[in-house]
Order: sequence, then C-alpha cells, then structure tokens
Amino acid sequence: MTEQDVALELERLRGTVEAGFARLDGRLDLLAQRDDQTDKTLDDHEQRLTALERARWPLPSIAALVAVAALAMSAWEITH
Repeated sequence: MTEQDVALELERLRGTVEAGFARLDGRLDLLAQRDDQTDKTLDDHEQRLTALERARWPLPSIAALVAVAALAMSAWEITH
C-alpha cells in the first residue's frame, strides 16, 4: 500500500464516520424533541389531575351536610 492509498482510505473512513455521527445526531435531536413533548404532556396531565382533585373535594362535604340535614329533619318529625 502506498501513502496515497492510505490517505484515500483514511478519507473514506473519515467520510463514513462523519455520516454516522450526523445520523446519530439526527436521532438524538429527535429523541430530545420527543422527550420535550413527553414532558409537556406529563405537565398537562398533572395540571388536569390537580384541577380534578380540587374540584372533587366538596362532594364528600356536601354529602355529609345532606346526611346531617336529613337526620335533623327525621329527628324533628319524630319529636313533632
């Protein structure tokens, strides 16, 4: 092998390595974008779940108040 053949093979190898790195860089960019989208979706779901939990808390309290009112009405009817 001559020096020129070695230089040519090294240049081909360099081109192959650069193409591989470019392909990997593209894949990593895609994964980073998907990760960002997943984070946004997770944050959205967390906000929606928090809103649902906040909206749900009065229901047991209302049920307890209705039960106490019904008990009071029953006691009032029994005594009168």
